[in-house]
Parts: sequence; structure tokens; C-alpha cells
Amino acid sequence: MNQNRMVIGLAFAFVVSLFLSIFVYRQFKAVSAPTLAIATHQIVVADESFPLGTRLDASKVKLMPWPSGQPMVGMITKIEDCTNRAVITNIAENEPILESKLAPVESGAGLPATIPEGMRAVSVAVNEVVGVAGFVIPGTMVDVLVTGMTLGSSGNITRTILENVRVLAAGQKIEQDRDGKPQTVPVITLLVSPEDAARLTMASTQGKIQLALRNTADQRTTNPAPVLQATLFAGAAPPPALHPAVRVAQPPPVYVIEVINGGKRETKNFANPSSPTNQ
Repeated sequence: MNQNRMVIGLAFAFVVSLFLSIFVYRQFKAVSAPTLAIATHQIVVADESFPLGTRLDASKVKLMPWPSGQPMVGMITKIEDCTNRAVITNIAENEPILESKLAPVESGAGLPATIPEGMRAVSVAVNEVVGVAGFVIPGTMVDVLVTGMTLGSSGNITRTILENVRVLAAGQKIEQDRDGKPQTVPVITLLVSPEDAARLTMASTQGKIQLALRNTADQRTTNPAPVLQATLFAGAAPPPALHPAVRVAQPPPVYVIEVINGGKRETKNFANPSSPTNQ
């Protein structure tokens, strides 16, 4: 009996060891199997984080392998193609450097490099009220309102002259505070077209401007109607003007005529048939 139990135990141990051996063999085979090689090529990436307006050089970028089957539009493969060029947006560490994120060659660095071709940067003086309590910071979108007196008008008028304008800089800062804190500055720089640059300059010198902060996702143009001072502060309709009564002259009942005959004068009376007293 004991001998049978021993044989059964040995058989069970053999079966278990056989299954374990097969399992271990398959695992080693899976690990040692050659993996399919993925074709790659080198692209230029940031070696550190770059704020807006930073000028790149060879020490600030590096090459990193990138799958050849997943190209990106505007990717750069040579370090010399992006040196001495400024970035026009914030770039994170190890982020690919793309043509769309760089200013044109020899366009300089800092704020001038962030101005798109055909646009202008115009600075206007602001205070804490005009700057919306300091929340008008780089990257935000604003509307520009101006208050002034029109020619021949007895009151002021407020009109929205620009809508959905991007703020390039607040003071001398061209990037936002990471914590989103307000910045009280004396000057705000706006990105506008050449035509709007002239309108903004006229408004800031001849009137009083006010900035209205808007949601950056709101791209709608509403073109609001101007507000007249007389309309804004007008109360009830004024009473109609009182016109004095007009007296109509009545014809005299009798016409008196002086008749001169030679040296003789005499007065004759003739009744007026159109007079009410003679009808």
C-alpha cells in the first residue's frame, strides 16, 4: 500500500514538473524571440524649456530618434536649421522643434519676433481700471472701447472700435504668469493690423480708452451699437413745448379816407362789407 502511494506521488510530481518545464521554456522563448525593428530618423527637440521670444543656439537643442512612419508637419532634422531663430510660442523640454514655432530667419528675438508678418504692435497707456484690474496679461483677448465727443455733439459717445485683439505684452513681460496672477502695469501692447493701429492711436490720444476682457475661445464679432451720453442719462420724455396763441387781426368795420380837392380837405367813411359787424 505504501509502495503504491509512493508511485502515485512520484507520478504526480513528474507531471507537475513537466508542466512547469514547458511553461518556463515558452517564457524563455518569448523573451529571446527577436523584436521587429522600427525604422527611425533624427529630429531636433528642445533640450530645456523655452519661453516665448527665446533665441535658439546649438547648446539649447538636441537630436532625438523619431519613428519614420509618423512624420510631423514642419519637423526639423538638422540643428543648424533652427539656430539663431527665436521661438514664437512657449516650448517644453523634449518637445519637437517645428517650423511653425519659430520666427523667420534673421527676424531677431524677443517681442519683434512674435509679431506675424503684416501685423503691428501698438502700446497704449493703461491704469488698473483700464487694464481690468491687472488681468489683461500676455495672451489674453480684449475689445477696445473709446469715449469721446463727436463733432457738433453736445455730449460724449462710447464706441467699440476693436474686437478680439490679442495682448502681446503687459509692461515688458511677453509671457503669462504661471499662476495666472494679475499684473498691474502702466502699458499694454496689442497686436493689430496697420489700419487698426491708426484707429487705436487716434482713440488713445483724442479720447479715453477702456479694455474689455473676453474669453479667449470666444471669436465672435458682435459690433455693438455706440452709446450716447444724452441717451444713457435721459429720463422721461420732455413735455411738449407751449406755443403762444396767435391773434388774427380782424378787418376794421369802417374805412376812413381823407379826400383832398384843391385846397379843401374832407373825411369820408365807407363801411367794410367783410367786417363781421357789418354782416
